[in-house]
Amino acid sequence: MPTDIEIAQSIKPFKINKIAKQLNLKDEDIIPYGHTKAKIIPALSAAKSQIGKLILVTAITPTPAGEGKSTVSIGLTDALKRLKKRTCLALREPSLGPCFGIKGGATGGGWSQVIPMEEINLNFTGDIHAITAANNLLAAMIDNHIKHGNELKIKKVLFKRCLDLNDRALREIKIGLGGKINGIPRQEGFNISVASEIMAILCLSENLQDLKQRLNKIIIAEDETGAPVYCRDIKAAGAMTAILKDAVLPNLVQTLEHTPALVHGGPFANIAHGTSSLIAARTALALADYVVTEAGFGADLGAEKFFDIFARQSGLFPNAVVLVATARALKMHGGIAKTDLNKENLAAIKAGFANLKAHIQNLKKFNCTPVVALNRFMADTSKELNLIKKLCQDEGVVAILSEGWAKGGKGCIKLAQAVLNNLAANKSKPQMLYSAELPLKEKIATIATNIYGAKRVSFTKKAEEDLAKFTSWGYGNLPVCIAKTQNSISHDKNKLGAPKGYVFPITEVRLSAGAGFVVALSGTINTRPGLPKHPAAEGIDVDTNGKICGLF
Repeated sequence: MPTDIEIAQSIKPFKINKIAKQLNLKDEDIIPYGHTKAKIIPALSAAKSQIGKLILVTAITPTPAGEGKSTVSIGLTDALKRLKKRTCLALREPSLGPCFGIKGGATGGGWSQVIPMEEINLNFTGDIHAITAANNLLAAMIDNHIKHGNELKIKKVLFKRCLDLNDRALREIKIGLGGKINGIPRQEGFNISVASEIMAILCLSENLQDLKQRLNKIIIAEDETGAPVYCRDIKAAGAMTAILKDAVLPNLVQTLEHTPALVHGGPFANIAHGTSSLIAARTALALADYVVTEAGFGADLGAEKFFDIFARQSGLFPNAVVLVATARALKMHGGIAKTDLNKENLAAIKAGFANLKAHIQNLKKFNCTPVVALNRFMADTSKELNLIKKLCQDEGVVAILSEGWAKGGKGCIKLAQAVLNNLAANKSKPQMLYSAELPLKEKIATIATNIYGAKRVSFTKKAEEDLAKFTSWGYGNLPVCIAKTQNSISHDKNKLGAPKGYVFPITEVRLSAGAGFVVALSGTINTRPGLPKHPAAEGIDVDTNGKICGLF
């Protein structure tokens, strides 16, 4: 059986101007990056009016068994094209951290992939590198200001440096060592680039001017009186915008079936807001009749943040939602070890269905009835799949087999038809979980008790003090972005299924004033991931012909 990269390399991609023509784009509307990828120029002036229908793909809680959210998104997009619908895909850019860490690439799998797979997974068009450079320029200018007199009376630096790799050694470091010539020694730390506020700003900006205004609003430090110090105070936003000038333009690529795909922005949903860029979404909706996008990890993270952060700021609510599940993952949530997943186990399916049921119920709280996509694996039995369909039916939702991995768009035709039926029948207006006027602590509690199943929320003293401080600064009306493990609906990665009645701990809060939300960290979550004992990087290589192997 060929690997994902072998399948991707077996398909000859169309030249990118041919893909652009499917969206009625002319040669002068794109900036080619080689033959198979390009930047779209009209994105900077894309109309705000929504033309196409937006389809959000989310999933159950991830397990090592795999769910295949990107694979389903790509297969669904190709299937809609097969049904003669003008369709475009909008995905996030993969981070180098997971590519070289434990997850591997993020361009789909089997016969449902976006290409050029290797380039998208690695350096692509340099967007994330530009974000890293802009972020670290700001950090350098902060320390430079302190070194040369500190006119702003900065007492506590809040802004961190970043790097787009998993490296736990950078979580806590000391900088400015070697005497006064190198600055003021202090304890510091790095974020991964996709958790940088710059990434969130790029993904939530309407255009280049909005991006610069948001950069100016970044709170970089506190002064001697405890007042916030902003990026605008050290005059860094202009240079940062210059670095990001091309990165703000969405990237056009294609699926294996030559369907247009915009791959742009890459915030993680477990530690950031987890959506591709607003500019890409608006551009796709202006150019296509149906746009398929995804929100990271499970619906408790990605979908909640899509509604309460992305849609709240942009006004772009999904017209339909697809919830991805697999029999294998449900068996893991039912307590079965990964080594035993190929054995039929209806009891484990029933037990693990609690997780899928929780996500269905949560999505209904946003006034959305999802279509469940059962991403099929070869070892799945008919009894298992029929049982899941019956359990979904009992919850008032339809479950459809998705076979995009094995058959590409052809394997997702029934799913696409079900989504179109859902779109036609859906007359409800989506809603958000909480109002902007709700205090920050109550917003956090609303998410934890209504979405995560917690009984109550606990706050460290420092978290309570910072929430009160952010409110006094005038940011109490911002939405909340909770950072927690992706491996459980709760804060504890070991709690599978649908945990209930526990205490959800908030250990730290951070203010992202430029992005427009408050980050609340729970449990042991860290914004600087580390590598596993045997990282994926060990198996990645380049052969004598220059072909990359081992990237999946």
